[in-house]
Amino acid sequence: MATIIECVPNFSEGRNRGIIQAIAQSIRDTAGATLLDVDAGPDFNRTVYTFVGDPEAVLAAAFNCVKTGLALIDMTRHTGEHPRQGAADVVPFIPVREASWEQCIELSHRLGRRVGEELGIPVYLYAKSAQRPERVALPDIRKGEYEALAAKLKSPDFKPDYGPQVFVPASGVMVTGARQFLIAYNINLNTAVKAKANGIALDIRESGRAKRDEAGEIVRDARGQAVNEPGTLPTTQAAGMMYDAATAQVSMNLLDYTRVGLYQAFAEVKRQSELRGGGLAVTGSEIVGVVPKQAMLDAARAHCGQHCVRLPAGEWEQMELAAEALGLSQLYPFKLEEKVIEVMLERGTVSPKALPPVPPGPLMALGVAEFTEVLASSSPAPGGGSTAALCGALAAALAAMVARLTRGKSYAAVEGEMADLCKEADALRAKLEAKVDEDTEAFGQVMAAFKLPKGSEAEAAAREAAIQTATQAATAVPFAVMELGLAALRHCERVAEVGNANSASDAGVGALLGLACVRGACFNVRINLKGLSDKTLAGDWHRRAHLLYTEAQAIHDRAIAHMERSL
Repeated sequence: MATIIECVPNFSEGRNRGIIQAIAQSIRDTAGATLLDVDAGPDFNRTVYTFVGDPEAVLAAAFNCVKTGLALIDMTRHTGEHPRQGAADVVPFIPVREASWEQCIELSHRLGRRVGEELGIPVYLYAKSAQRPERVALPDIRKGEYEALAAKLKSPDFKPDYGPQVFVPASGVMVTGARQFLIAYNINLNTAVKAKANGIALDIRESGRAKRDEAGEIVRDARGQAVNEPGTLPTTQAAGMMYDAATAQVSMNLLDYTRVGLYQAFAEVKRQSELRGGGLAVTGSEIVGVVPKQAMLDAARAHCGQHCVRLPAGEWEQMELAAEALGLSQLYPFKLEEKVIEVMLERGTVSPKALPPVPPGPLMALGVAEFTEVLASSSPAPGGGSTAALCGALAAALAAMVARLTRGKSYAAVEGEMADLCKEADALRAKLEAKVDEDTEAFGQVMAAFKLPKGSEAEAAAREAAIQTATQAATAVPFAVMELGLAALRHCERVAEVGNANSASDAGVGALLGLACVRGACFNVRINLKGLSDKTLAGDWHRRAHLLYTEAQAIHDRAIAHMERSL
């Protein structure tokens, strides 16, 4: 049986699709390496890649992706929820099949030496490759994160294991080593308050939180260092993170799933949330990257043991039970064949996120399957706004189709009108197609505004002004979609009334899509209005949107009535 080693590099880029895919392609282009998963987190601004292969192939792919990442990522501009200190932040090697710790440790040394010599950045060894006890744990090396590197690199205590002891602002530093199969596991809470998730994280993580006396003061040892009270879960790192603007997560690294597994972590976070009261609850969870089969089987057994239910006979059924018990499909569908490493190797499957990207360019240049794949992804855009515009474009297209089919002696009286309607519907379709991309771009501008710094009063004021400008622009797009969709709906009503009777159902579908366009765009207008500080402007937009919404419903009802008479 061939030796298989896994490498799971973490890069400090989770938003720029071009950079994310360039790093992925550098792995795909390495002979003998198989890219299994690409997990990008826009809020974390971090992407985790998972690939496997024989030792030499994995080493080559690791260097190739690090080289690509360092060439494209600029740490001086990086912001994100996740702790980080380098562009190629951490590059661990993990034994999977017929592989030893010694092999993985050797690979980390070889990678570190080559990166230090050829790419010129400091490299640190951690976990089982660590050369010093204070560098075994990644958080200890990463203390202070990127912002502290310039000062830390002046200290002899922070001398790298490989590479120069210099601060490279654009790249930061890299950490590599051999470690146990780490499971990146995030548990979702029904709150948008990060502090609540962080409070739970402090209570469960192995390092715990600072001990306090009866007066609430931090207890310190003889050297003045804070004394920590250990958390409830050994071999576990944890912190509070935000998955999106509405969902806080307890983000964990399970360093040894044979000691603390998925179900134990899930149950403990659930217990901690219930202890806090106030309705705080666990709603589901997610596995970032891939997971060993045994970890899923262990979770199923733990669940059945706690709830006194019978364990399914088959391993596949056990893993499905574990996925359901842990709520792994809450945020997006969890598929065993795309997340469990042994299943992926047996079936030769990879995560869709690890596949080559769809062709670059506007959304409307994508094929239907490509567009729906992008729409179904965990990215918040494209979303309902772009979909509403697409519905309007489809309504206009159906109106034009029915008009083109309305010809001959039976329709001589309206043939000229239908020719004009075709031209107008075609023009509407083109405008609505453009709005599909404009809506996504406008949303991106809003997100970019929220990412602006707010450390000083001037920065906070500039950020708020940018948010308001971007929100107004993001509201104007769906409002325009409502107006265009209403025009398309009128055309659908007319062709339903006087168009080819054999195409009445097409006119009816067009009317349904036109109404979906107007109503869907109205939803987006209303949700954006909540973010406007100019309440007079917001009120005016709300009133006008309501009028369009009401008119659209009336036109739709008449169109359907016309269609029903022809069926």
